Parts: sequence; structure tokens; C-alpha cells
Amino acid sequence: MAIGKTILALVADEQGEVFEHPDLLLAGMNGTEVVRPHTDELMPMPEGSRLFTIPQTPPIGFDRRSSKQLTIDRLPKEWGGGRIQAVSAFLTPGYTRTLLPAADFQHKGQTLPLWSYTAIGWCVEEERFYVAAVQVDRNTHWQPDHFDDRKLEPLVRKVLQEYPDNRLLEQLARCALDYHCFAAKNLFFRRWEAPLPTSPTCNSRCIGCISLQESDCCPASQERLTFVPTIDELCEVAVPHLREAENAIVSFGQGCEGDPIMQTDEIVESVRQMRRQTDRGTINFNSNASIPGAIDKLADAGVESIRVSLNSAQENFYNAYYRPRGYCFDDVLESLRRAKAAGLYTMLNYLVFPGVSDRTDEIEALAGLIDDIGVDMIQMRNLSLDPVLYLSSLGIEGRGIGMLEMLRQHKRRFPHLQYGYFNRTRETFFPPGYASEWPIQL
Repeated sequence: MAIGKTILALVADEQGEVFEHPDLLLAGMNGTEVVRPHTDELMPMPEGSRLFTIPQTPPIGFDRRSSKQLTIDRLPKEWGGGRIQAVSAFLTPGYTRTLLPAADFQHKGQTLPLWSYTAIGWCVEEERFYVAAVQVDRNTHWQPDHFDDRKLEPLVRKVLQEYPDNRLLEQLARCALDYHCFAAKNLFFRRWEAPLPTSPTCNSRCIGCISLQESDCCPASQERLTFVPTIDELCEVAVPHLREAENAIVSFGQGCEGDPIMQTDEIVESVRQMRRQTDRGTINFNSNASIPGAIDKLADAGVESIRVSLNSAQENFYNAYYRPRGYCFDDVLESLRRAKAAGLYTMLNYLVFPGVSDRTDEIEALAGLIDDIGVDMIQMRNLSLDPVLYLSSLGIEGRGIGMLEMLRQHKRRFPHLQYGYFNRTRETFFPPGYASEWPIQL
């Protein structure tokens, strides 16, 4: 617990109104075990984060007087004694959670939606929320105050009028206005990183896929692209952004599609055409990297960076989550080797989860991968999935050594390894001081 601070557990009534419980101190979960948060695992809740209730799930905390672990299913009598439910935070981008909410998840009667559930409490002394998190990226471009929809809508209308037959722009307009995708909004604001979704198909069947679910257990949070854009459609989106945008990046591989590696030939030709028209900006490729031969083609065409998604550096855990079709884990590793050999800035989109990512066997496996490949950056992305569904799918019980300790161990072993959350322009691939504890002090 934070030294000198009293962090109370948050609870909610049946209507969803949130209270700090006067007799219950905050607890968290690492994997399947309830733990007391350490001082450095907590921080004031970052602006832009959100609170959610966890339906039908009693909260767990520590009695303020006896320190005994308690599961509470009723409000205090003076508050009416009604049923209560646990509360979770959803962190704003740039922050990695250190603990799950402490709750009796087995009590819930439904699979939770695709959010990354984070422990949250109320600091009595400071009168503000505290979350179990650490900052891993200081890029402020993704803060909500940069995205004013009143300014956005006229820009979207203007671009759609300029390119009335471009299906990809129509898709991205929906992403920006209906799904509030920050990357899609960037396209119309003509700044920073913009998306280039290309593929309606995928050769993974991820349990936590946000654009397509095979059952009703956890509905997808976005509408998947239904067509393959033409080369002209891709260039009409990308070239003006590369030419004009501040800190311009265009990225294949977005939440509203399958995996772009399935459309490698189309992407290769579109990248060549983009580079014939402008040498400005950065072209990035986000992928499961399941086809090693595609990496050589992409690098030769002009792609400059790649971000490869992994939930684990261990094949059995990777297969349990990604459920690959027609490729294997060794193909992913070979793609990473080829990317690095071709001179691409090579990143892992590491889908982290307390109790999985900080297991000693996982730490050793990831260290072996970093050592083998020479990974430049690990983006510490919070895996958005029901904790019970994820841990049971991987067959994991117990706890890890702690997310912060995992970060520290990798940084000590690989001083040049960078942590982050966002893609970068080529000018900032290796910023000053990157070989120190930049961008955060762990």
C-alpha cells in the first residue's frame, strides 16, 4: 500500500453509483491471487481514464482495522445494505496496468466485454482516484483534449467531398465519428499517426479479437473492414497525410481489420507508389508477422518499421490466445529476425497481463527472444479481455513476481531496450537518452 496514504476500495451499488468503501482497503489481483498493492504499483489516475462496474461481481479488499482479506457483497447498513459490485478502471493510452481489480470473478454470470480491467481505489488524504499502473510512454498526442469532434466533423465532410468514391475514407470516417478511433481522427486532423486498414481476413482467431468474434461471448468492439482497398484508394489516404501532417506516420494493421499480411502484394505496390510521390513521413506495418517471406517484400518496398503482436514469448500460451491457422510460432520469430536483418525498426506489441507477463518462465522466454532478435522497443499494451476467460484459456493459476519487477529485469538485462505504447516517426526511433531509463524511471 502507498506509504502514508490510505487507499480505500471502490464499490458500486446496483444502479452503478460508485462509492469509496469506508472499511475496506484496496486490494488487487495478480493472476488468480489477491495481493496488497505495493507503493510503486499505484499512481494517481491519469486524465482520460474511465471507471466501469463489473456486474454481479463482489469486490475483495482488506479490512481497514484487522487487515483481514474480505469479500463484500452488501453495502454498509447505513447506506441501505443493498447488493454491490466491483469497480474497475480503464486506463488512458500510455499507461500499463500493474494489477487487476480484486473481485470474486467466479461469481459473475457473464463474460465481460473487451476492456483491460485495472485495480482502482480512492486516496483519502489526496481526495482523488489511484490506479494500479505505471507510465510507459510520455507521448501526449493521444490525450482526449486533442480530439474535439466539433472541429472534426467539418474536416471529415470536406475530405469525403474531395474523394467521393474512396471506400477507405468512408470506412475511416465511421471509425473517427462512430467508434472514436483516435488514429482515424488524426487522419482528418492531418497530424501524427493515421491508419491504413487493408484486410478483411486474418489467419489468427484471437480470443480477444476486437473486430470479429465467432460467438456472442464477448461482442467485438469495432466493425471490421469488409473489402480490400485498391492501391489508388490507399494512396489517396496516405500520400496527403505523409506530405502534410505533423510528425506523419501511416500504419497498416488497425483494430478495424484482420491482418494486413494477408494483403502483402497489394500493400507492397501501394507503398512503392507512395514513395514515388513523397519521401516524407514514416510507413509502419502492424501485424501478427505470420508469413516470413512477406517481411522481405515489405522492407524492399519501403516500409520502415514493424510492430509484431504477441501475448507471450512461449509457444503454448501464444497458440492458446492467437489460435493460428496455417502458420506457427516459429514463423513469427523468423519474421522478426528478417525484419531486424532488413533494417526495420522492430517492435513488439506485447499484450501484457498481470500474472502472465510477469511469470518467471515468461520473463526468461521473452528475454531469450529479445536477445535473439535484437528488438528495439516493446510496446506494453494492456490486454483487453475477461480475466477468467484469459487465464482459463491459458491454463494459468497463481501469480507472477509483479509487472514493475518484470519491467526492471528486462531493462537491467537489455539497457538499450525501449519501452513505449505508441509507434514513432523514424526521426524518433532512437531518441537521446534511450539507453538509460527513458522514458520512465523504473
